Amino acid sequence: MEYKDLRVFLTVVEAQHLGRAGQQLHMSPSTLSRRISRMEQDAGAQLLVRDSGPLTLTPAGELFRQHAEQTLDAWQSLRSAVNAEVSDLEGSLTLFCSVTASYSFLADLLARFREQYPKVDLRIHTGDAAESIPRVATGDADVVIAARPEQLSPDLTFRGISESPLLFIAPRTVGTVPQLSQSDIAWAEVPMVLSETGLARTRVNQWFASRSLTPNIYAQVTGHEAIVSMVALGVGVGVVPQVVLQNSPLLNRVRVLSVTPELEPFHIGLCSRTERLNEPVLQALWQTAGR
Repeated sequence: MEYKDLRVFLTVVEAQHLGRAGQQLHMSPSTLSRRISRMEQDAGAQLLVRDSGPLTLTPAGELFRQHAEQTLDAWQSLRSAVNAEVSDLEGSLTLFCSVTASYSFLADLLARFREQYPKVDLRIHTGDAAESIPRVATGDADVVIAARPEQLSPDLTFRGISESPLLFIAPRTVGTVPQLSQSDIAWAEVPMVLSETGLARTRVNQWFASRSLTPNIYAQVTGHEAIVSMVALGVGVGVVPQVVLQNSPLLNRVRVLSVTPELEPFHIGLCSRTERLNEPVLQALWQTAGR
């Protein structure tokens, strides 16, 4: 069992709710539930009582909680003890990510990395999430935080750090988009605000194609944040990762639509060229992300 699993378990215990814990960890409740189930299989016992009320610990779960806290405390002590030896690492890395990723995932990773490797110069560039994989593939960035593409080049290696559901969103005010007021939504007529390119656009196109429909595109924009803004203005329906919506100042001006089938979530992580993973500085960042 990995240290990340122990952190996930403690977050769930503290939140007493899979939904709230999922928001903190940027994971869907179903993903969290599966992860807890795997921990219970590894432990050979039920750890949490799941019923209609708050999540509670079983006696085995309480022992596991104590073990998780002690293990993570011991790991932190070990990191502090060896920090003097590894902190002499020097060099530089160029990292590219979207604006949302910079404060949703990068902040914690950067804090832990700088604590252990203060002499490494990390150069951060932000932009459209759709540019991430092309940038690392062409060498314009040493590493990127991105959603794993459906087809990953054999020249690239991806390390997952989180997951974010992909959501259909509409204006908060019911009736702003008339087509949504119908009992059976005519999706071919719904005005859509979509990304110009990227994985989200690919997933939306596949969703419409599975229904033998073509999306009625009102606007194509660069950046998921812009989609939330346009939907909040009432111009149509958009599709964005949950992590973008949660961090948007316009969160209260949109609503999430329930659709069937749901779109496959984004699997978010670090991506680098495989041939460079043996470089000490890049290897250090990679290992930090896995803790």
